[in-house]
Amino acid sequence: MFSRPFPLWAIVFTLLLLPGCNSINPLCGSARPVPVIGSLSDTTVTLTQVQQGFVLTVSGKEFVSASVVMINGTSMSTTVVSSVELQATVPAGFLPAPGSANVTVKTPSGNSGNLGCSSGGTSAALTMTIN
Repeated sequence: MFSRPFPLWAIVFTLLLLPGCNSINPLCGSARPVPVIGSLSDTTVTLTQVQQGFVLTVSGKEFVSASVVMINGTSMSTTVVSSVELQATVPAGFLPAPGSANVTVKTPSGNSGNLGCSSGGTSAALTMTIN
């Protein structure tokens, strides 16, 4: 009689419970990566630009169709140009005075339930200065 050192169900169950095991867990196929910001098209903008509204280009990696540019925690209308570029429309008057603003990219989770998959998240912030 052939015996296995571990039952097959135990191996599958263990793989499903490993945290962040996207490359091992076959059920993590729809998991979304955490976005990473590399640069902003404008790290300094004038108050006049802000008062008129403008388009901010965010470059980085791991962007997906659900990724959204956030400025000071508020979602901007975002166009996903590619997996490495987003364009956000900053509405007129959104930033009312000179100062600085934190720009992040948020990608919502792509899986339902806890399948041992890490999915989505928010990038580290880059600072945009308003003069």
